[in-house]
Amino acid sequence: MLRERDRPRLWRAAFAVIGWAALALQYLLMAGPADGWAVATRTVQYFSFFTILTNILVALALTGPLLKPTWPLARWTASPTFRAAVTTYILIVGLVYHFMIAPYWRPEGLTLAVNLVLHYLMPAAFLLDWLWFTPRGALRWIDPVKALGFPLIFGAWTLGHGLATHWWPYGFVNVDALGLGRVLATFGGLLVFFLLVGSALVGMDRVLSRTRRDSSAPAL
Repeated sequence: MLRERDRPRLWRAAFAVIGWAALALQYLLMAGPADGWAVATRTVQYFSFFTILTNILVALALTGPLLKPTWPLARWTASPTFRAAVTTYILIVGLVYHFMIAPYWRPEGLTLAVNLVLHYLMPAAFLLDWLWFTPRGALRWIDPVKALGFPLIFGAWTLGHGLATHWWPYGFVNVDALGLGRVLATFGGLLVFFLLVGSALVGMDRVLSRTRRDSSAPAL
């Protein structure tokens, strides 16, 4: 019979394998058969998708707890603040894909399978990981603000890279087609969304922490 303490390790090991495999397959599908310069260009483009970068963080967050606790990756990924930030990012990956990208894009074959894993399966798996296995009561209301650093850096890179190469990872950030003002407004709206989702997680953390304390308190 599976012991209680083994359940997080089994869950994380399974989805770490799935996450890393999906990322590797997505890279192979993007890089494809090409010469050296084209592979280099597509590699830069691969790492310019918020979906890819966030799923790398998710895979790291699932892998870290499987390592020795003294290892830097294990300590880094054990932080409740880090895990809440990654949960925020991956939830937004799934929501933005579902409502802003999926209605206009119809992938097929392996591309469809990989997209379902990266945009639906991994967000659901990591949200459940956060709900079931992450320690409660450590989050602060300032944490969602600090977590904005990652999407801000991504936004700056996307604008800089796109203006230099005219390649855009998503249609809703295409400055050439939409104009800079409209894209900046979209970025601003997404940052507010990040803040709202992160704040909701802090609120959930506090409610769950209080519930656990109440359930563990001895009866009078």
